[in-house]
Amino acid sequence: MPRGRKSKLRARENRRQAQEDDLVLQRATAVSHTEPTYRDPLDETVVLSVYYLLYKYQMKEPITKADMLRNVIQVYRNHFHEILKRASAHMEMVFGLDLKEVDPYRHIYVLVNKLEISYDAILDDVREVPKTGLVMAILGVIFMNGNCATEEQVWQMLNVMGLYAGRKHFIFGEPRKLITKDLVEANYLECRQVPNSDPPRYEFLWGPRAHAETSKMKVLEFMAKIHDTVPTAFASWYEEAVKDEVERARARATAKARTAAMASARSRAMATNSSCPNKV
Repeated sequence: MPRGRKSKLRARENRRQAQEDDLVLQRATAVSHTEPTYRDPLDETVVLSVYYLLYKYQMKEPITKADMLRNVIQVYRNHFHEILKRASAHMEMVFGLDLKEVDPYRHIYVLVNKLEISYDAILDDVREVPKTGLVMAILGVIFMNGNCATEEQVWQMLNVMGLYAGRKHFIFGEPRKLITKDLVEANYLECRQVPNSDPPRYEFLWGPRAHAETSKMKVLEFMAKIHDTVPTAFASWYEEAVKDEVERARARATAKARTAAMASARSRAMATNSSCPNKV
């Protein structure tokens, strides 16, 4: 292809990308201005950065420092590292996405889903925003409240994350439906009525899928990361998580031994049958 034509195509693609970035930022600005609490300009820029990072993740596009400075951070370029750190912490806490720098020379970043829990999906060529961080945070609240959290305790945590009952979230939709229907139907949560409560109150426990896909130790590590500390800082919960790990290891060993015994018995049976003479 001639050099001039390549340059025109590149310029057209850059204009298209810039228009898309402008659209997502306009949408992010409109949504963030509906929040009930006041933010100073730097806080607002952190919020816009979160929206921008999510957009790039959904479109499977790399994130560059140059693009963020030009399209999002702009006049606050001297605060780039602080803004990126705060936005990255939010991405990890809410969405379970880890921001990694893959090219330190050109400052190119990608978002990686760091959690093993599988409440994610890929639809066509656009990624669905993962809810893994939110799920892990809810599981953490349940674990740290004696493995059974009241509705009030769960909502207290969700409010800190910007989710409120009856107020549709631009990513998660209606939060009450998410925690009482979607996550319950997906078997990550168990929701039950508190006995003898009038009016009815509800409490949450881990569902079977949560027990299968994560562990108390992994959830504790996630919660420790949120609070910028280490799991051992939560002494009693760490002790419980260690016991859970031991029990899980013992259950895995028992299951493995049972499977091996069944396979051995099956092999012996097959060998016995093959050695028997044919009956006349």
